Amino acid sequence: MGIPNLTRADYGIDAPSAVRNLGLMGIACMAGGLSAGLLLVTTQTKISTIMLICGLAAGCCFLFTAGLMVWSSKVGKLLFREELIDSLALHGDETILDIGCGRGLLLNAAARRLTTGKAIGVDLWQSQDQSGNCPEVALANARAEGVATRVEIRTADMRKLPLPDETVDVAISNIAIHNIPDGQGRDEAISEIARVLKTGGRVALVDLRAVDQYAQVLTGLGWQDVSVSGLRFKIFPPVRTVRGRKPKPAAQPL
Repeated sequence: MGIPNLTRADYGIDAPSAVRNLGLMGIACMAGGLSAGLLLVTTQTKISTIMLICGLAAGCCFLFTAGLMVWSSKVGKLLFREELIDSLALHGDETILDIGCGRGLLLNAAARRLTTGKAIGVDLWQSQDQSGNCPEVALANARAEGVATRVEIRTADMRKLPLPDETVDVAISNIAIHNIPDGQGRDEAISEIARVLKTGGRVALVDLRAVDQYAQVLTGLGWQDVSVSGLRFKIFPPVRTVRGRKPKPAAQPL
């Protein structure tokens, strides 16, 4: 499936401060290289030549990386989300939980596959992780995609999800869990996700680092079919996806 026709939905720029800093460093390096080039006209020194080449090369690398991140935010992640949600083969009656839903990228894509189900998004709305990150924007994007009646937005810490045990069919997340700075906190988040999922419930947790940790926690909880995908390059930096299925409780001895 390609990118849907989104006339009003806007899913922002991911890591906007990183994009800005890369752009500024690129411009600074290019300016330094060009200054060295002007000096080279008068001095003809090897140092000026090296500074010209290095400055221009570094500037191009920084600007190219910033450009890749913008492309990822505006095009790549939309393509990726359709593939990811399609791979879940939803029936339409599920309760979906999007952890760190941001402006609703995965949340709304999942909601479009639902008929009688519901998609719940939780976030703490940190703007350094995504530009314009707030519940009002997530709801506006849900309305733009025509899924507002099937979407519920909550403000919550993923380490303390405001949901009862075993009430979710599928949990998804996109480049969010790694924002918890410590390993223990990430363990708590994965355990909370496992707690709210029903028996047989599934996860698809996308991230750019710490995915092996997520898989290890799920394996330690006795989950089935735990796997970590290879790198996917439609999102930049590239990401991997952790999948798994919650098993039935162990039978109690008589």
